[in-house]
Amino acid sequence: MFSFRKRPSLPTADEALPGRATAVPTADVHHVNRKPLKGPYGASAETVYFGLGCFWGAERLFWEAGPGVEVTAVGYQGGTTPNPTYEEVCSGMTGHTEIVKVVFDPAKVSFGELLKIFWENHDPTQGMRQGNDVGTQYRSAIYTTTPGQLQEAQASARAYGDALSARSDHFGPITTDIREAPAFYYAETYHQQYLAKNPNGYCGLAGTGVSCPIGVGVAAA
Repeated sequence: MFSFRKRPSLPTADEALPGRATAVPTADVHHVNRKPLKGPYGASAETVYFGLGCFWGAERLFWEAGPGVEVTAVGYQGGTTPNPTYEEVCSGMTGHTEIVKVVFDPAKVSFGELLKIFWENHDPTQGMRQGNDVGTQYRSAIYTTTPGQLQEAQASARAYGDALSARSDHFGPITTDIREAPAFYYAETYHQQYLAKNPNGYCGLAGTGVSCPIGVGVAAA
């Protein structure tokens, strides 16, 4: 997954592409577990959104996280353009980053466990890139849906930032965008669970090599 245009900064609202009023068509069910991609979900389910570079490999991390993860899906979030296409996002002119939607049962997998997967599988200090993948669509993000998630995500960023500083002077400050979830737009059908359909497909994820402290929640802060 390579950008068609490498833009180092987000477009302003006036610069952003206009998008469209209707959603881009996507799959109805999860290719791996055959559950409805857009719900309904379990009564106790929570949703969180993670951006950690190319969403093909990132999504696989979370659907493989165990039975506590009910559904994953990929899409676009954090920008201005409504209902963008993949090509538009890759142009850098929508402001969106590539995102994995994770629907999970907190009784079976904790939010802290999902945060650990997130922090350890990319470099959250790189700004508008992940390794050789350069562009605004590769920036790191956590978009939350509850006040508790937001507080825990912010605390985890402080804890992981301390862990990075303690291990190496190679890393700069964490650049992850952490905030309440803005509008999420599902990506096209062929992107959903891409590496299940294409086992030899591209995955450029690489972590820092620094472990995230177990339970990097509010108490750890």
